[in-house]
Amino acid sequence: MTAAAPVRHDIRRGAILILCSTFMFSIMAAIVKGLGSDIPFMEMVFFRSFVALPLVAAMALRRRATLRTRRFPGHLARAGTGLAATACMIFSATVLPLGEQQALTYGTPIFVTLLAYPFLGERPGPHRWAAVGIGFLGILVIALGPSVLGQPRPAPPGIAEWVLVVGYAAAACHGLFAASTTLLVRQLSATEASTTIVLWQSILMSALSALALPFVWVTPGWAEFGLLVGIGLVGGIGQLCSTEAFASAQVSSLGPYTYTALLWAALFGWVFWGDVPGPTMALGAGLIVFAGLYILHREMRRRARA
Repeated sequence: MTAAAPVRHDIRRGAILILCSTFMFSIMAAIVKGLGSDIPFMEMVFFRSFVALPLVAAMALRRRATLRTRRFPGHLARAGTGLAATACMIFSATVLPLGEQQALTYGTPIFVTLLAYPFLGERPGPHRWAAVGIGFLGILVIALGPSVLGQPRPAPPGIAEWVLVVGYAAAACHGLFAASTTLLVRQLSATEASTTIVLWQSILMSALSALALPFVWVTPGWAEFGLLVGIGLVGGIGQLCSTEAFASAQVSSLGPYTYTALLWAALFGWVFWGDVPGPTMALGAGLIVFAGLYILHREMRRRARA
């Protein structure tokens, strides 16, 4: 096994890299939304993983990573949850307003708290349970708030009402699958280098998503093909920036910077699709961000006591 490099706490480098990462992922979400009416979402999932594979492999080789492992089932499970999270993210981006979609996908810390007990045996305290409740309230405000206030949102042209409902469910489920992925990585990290984990993830996600291609493939035009490649390249660059950021500084210090994606999503949604965030979206996003940051704060205090 290749040993993971020690973390050097360079907050400036880490912050710049994580800001670049969130910007890249926001661009990727905008490209996905633009292609949503022409390309099946599982085809985009494949390009996201496959095109990024050379970038991930280059990073792994630079760090002298190896594919040698005794925990292949763990890598397979991690790739499965990662694929499910990516599929939920990409599908929801094709049908929902970009700001709402991004806000709903930021429920990962909430689900990490819920799943920490069955995965790791950690028992959340009352403060973290309260934060979980606030986070779920934010999800409900975004998904149901306009309807409760008598301002139902019409489905976008060409999208059935039930597809919109599935889109909201998929965006929320992204947090569940992403949290499962996070906790699986924690388990694998006990014996596996981070670059080995990332390399296996990219290889297995590319292979698993390729299984769906015979059933969904739509031959893209040259412009669409270029955008599909762009999804993989931009997503791969975002992934590399994120990996380097968390190798440069502590996760607890970088968490707040990731929420800048909500600002980019609101800006892109307004500029390209005329989606103006409403009061329920702003309130729901605020509750989700507050819950995530408070959970992060409690986690930092728990580790300091330990």
